[in-house]
Amino acid sequence: MYNIKLNSYIPEPNPANSDRIIAAHYYAAWKKGAAQIHEGFDDLAESFPDRTPLMGYYDEENPEVCDWEIKWAVEHGINCFIHCWYRKLYNQGQPVTVNDLRCGHGLHEALFNAKFQKYMKFAIMFEASPRWGGTDENDIVENLMPFWTENYFSRENYLLIDNKPVLFVYNPARLAKECFQSAESQHKAFDECREYAKKCGFDGMIFAACSSTPRAEAHADLIERGFDLRFGYNSGFYAPYDHFEDEEAIIDAQCAILAKNLAVDNSRFIATPSCFADPTPRRSQRWCDLGYKFPEVTRWYLKPENYRRLLERMKAMTDAMPEDSWARRIMMIDNWNEWDEGHFVAPSHKFGYKYLQAIREVLTERNNLPDYVTPQDQGFGGYNKSWKTPDFADFCEKELSE
Repeated sequence: MYNIKLNSYIPEPNPANSDRIIAAHYYAAWKKGAAQIHEGFDDLAESFPDRTPLMGYYDEENPEVCDWEIKWAVEHGINCFIHCWYRKLYNQGQPVTVNDLRCGHGLHEALFNAKFQKYMKFAIMFEASPRWGGTDENDIVENLMPFWTENYFSRENYLLIDNKPVLFVYNPARLAKECFQSAESQHKAFDECREYAKKCGFDGMIFAACSSTPRAEAHADLIERGFDLRFGYNSGFYAPYDHFEDEEAIIDAQCAILAKNLAVDNSRFIATPSCFADPTPRRSQRWCDLGYKFPEVTRWYLKPENYRRLLERMKAMTDAMPEDSWARRIMMIDNWNEWDEGHFVAPSHKFGYKYLQAIREVLTERNNLPDYVTPQDQGFGGYNKSWKTPDFADFCEKELSE
């Protein structure tokens, strides 16, 4: 029944309700040529077919692709995507335009033109890694805040808490070492951003630092620098050796890291459960040729049923926190679509919807019935116009015609 459309468009999402924000990290690197440090699906197609998305390889700038992702996410409780946000290195200290962004298509071409965007909150995570543009005391107020406010914060579905836009920051250590002159100057710059936001009709801003290091002095330094809370891009767990298979130990270790972080400050840390970690594709010769050395992360996996147990334990831990704590308001998900870095919950040929089902079962009221008919089953497809590997529906149509 391929290419027999049963609907004129993707069926409307039927979201699952949750008592908290469930925010998945989103790496928008799946438009041909956008990543700049890897070749996207072309790098995966031959050697890692098990990482094929359930919809097949796709052009991520297509709003219809984004609508499928929104549908799958919200029907399983994920109600916010946190987009990695990169400015190109040359742009630091200059006014920002869309052309000055790396991987900006995920927002500006896909999400902002998606029909289902009203169902999905979004936020940005300012990627302050040295490979990309940073900021300083003047630039953040004069260049970044005008662009962020006009393009993101003012949109109806941007993540606001208490009428304050939430800005996530990756690699806050670089801000401390290279970008701001002192903790005091950084705090002052953040306060100026808060005042800028107030002039635009908000009640301030919330700054969240990516740091899952459970050390009191490190946490205190971030607070001194103006951050309101901490979170992790992952749980902070690294296996003791490669291909670590003790899943009970993996669950215990992730929960122990969360417990240590909550012990440092139980009001200012957000949990980020991780499903697995396997960055094998990023250790390829292509990455070496590009001069990029990916950290030697050890590989491990949680089966979906054990990921569910991890979610249950972390939910119980965060439910025990004070009502006004960040852990009670938000839970992060590692990760929606890190296909090559090797941690994703988006539907795939290897895992289907199993990780998403675990999220829905544990973190939502399960008050809906998700739609598990694939795009190809409903006659949709043709989402791959750029990658070497053909779109799955086009491939099937060709096979049937022959």
